Amino acid sequence: MGEINSARFTMQMPASLADVPAVPPSAVPAGATPAPSNLDPGFNPEPPPAGQTPTEATAPQSARFDAGMVRIQVLLDRAHFSPGVIDGYDGGNVRKAVSAYQEANSLPVNGVAGDALLTRLEQSDASPALVAYVLTAEDVAGPFVDVPRDLEAMSRLQRVGYEAAEEAVAEKFHMDEHLLRTLNPGADFSRAGTEIVVANGGGELTAQVASIEVDVAEGIVRAFDASNQLVAFYPATIGSGDAPAPLGEHTVRGVAFDPTYRYDPARLPSFGQRNHGALDIAAGPNNPVGAVWIALSADTYGIHGAPNPSQVSKTQSHGCIRLTNWDAVELGRAVRPGVPVAIRESSVAQRATGRG
Repeated sequence: MGEINSARFTMQMPASLADVPAVPPSAVPAGATPAPSNLDPGFNPEPPPAGQTPTEATAPQSARFDAGMVRIQVLLDRAHFSPGVIDGYDGGNVRKAVSAYQEANSLPVNGVAGDALLTRLEQSDASPALVAYVLTAEDVAGPFVDVPRDLEAMSRLQRVGYEAAEEAVAEKFHMDEHLLRTLNPGADFSRAGTEIVVANGGGELTAQVASIEVDVAEGIVRAFDASNQLVAFYPATIGSGDAPAPLGEHTVRGVAFDPTYRYDPARLPSFGQRNHGALDIAAGPNNPVGAVWIALSADTYGIHGAPNPSQVSKTQSHGCIRLTNWDAVELGRAVRPGVPVAIRESSVAQRATGRG
C-alpha cells in the first residue's frame, strides 16, 4: 500500500461551523461516577449490536475515498489510539495517533501511515474497516433540533440534541458526516430499516486508567494504567492564549455523563458573551461540554466532549481539555475520582527521562 496520501481522497469536505467555546459547568458532584446508562439515548460508541459478528461491507463504486486511510483510522480507533474523527484524510490527528502507536509498539516513529503500521495493526485486530448496519427506530427517532450558536438561545432548548439522524449515526460510529454520506449516496437516514455502510470503529477500553498526561504543546492526552503502560491516546483541544489550561498536577474530582452545564460570565470573563446573567444549558451531545464532563481538582476546569468532533485539536478552548464525544466517554468510563492528571506545556522531556 505504501505511504497514504491525503490527495487521493477527492471528495471535498463541507465547511464546518465555528467551534463553540467550551465552558465548564460551575458545579459537578464531587466523586460522582454516573453509570453509562445516563448517556444520551442516541449516543452509543459501540458499533453493530452485541452478539453479532460484523461482516465486511463494500462501499459503492461511485464513492471515491482513500480506503487504506479509512482502514488505518478504524484500526487505530479500535486500538484506542484515537485519530479523532474517521474521515479518510491523512491529517495532523492521524499523524499524532500513528506516532504514538509506533512508539508504543517499538516501530520507527515517523508519523507515516504506511505498510509497516497497517501490518502491525492487523496483527492485533483483523476486523473489517467497513460494515453493514441497519438503522434502528432509536437512530431515527430524535428529537432533532436546530442548535443555535448563541448561548442564551441555546439555554432555551429542553435538550441540546443532534440536529439530524446523519449526525447521530456518524457520531455513533466515530465518523465524519461527509464520509457517511459518501459511503451511502441516496440513503434515507430518516427511515428505520435502511441498510447503510459505516466505519467499524469503537470497542471497549478494558484497562483501568491510573494516570493521565495532558501535553499542551502537542494537543494530546495520554492515559496510563497502574504499571505506567500507555492504554489510550487522544487528540485534544487544550486552552488558548487568552485562557490557557492550568499547568501542573491535578486529580479527577468526578465524572458526569450527559451533563447539563452552567455558564456564569462573572466567573469566566474571557468568554465574551456578557449581555446576560448566568445561563443553564440543558444536557445533550451538542451542548458546549458534549456527552461527558470529567471534573478536575482545578476549579471550573475539566476534560470533556465536543459538539464538533472534526474541530478537535484544530481550534482553541477556554482552558479546558476537549475531546471528541466518544473519546471523552471512553476515558470517563475508565477513570475514577483521585486519578492524577498532569497538565504540562510539553511532556517530551519528561518522557525522555522517564515519567514522574
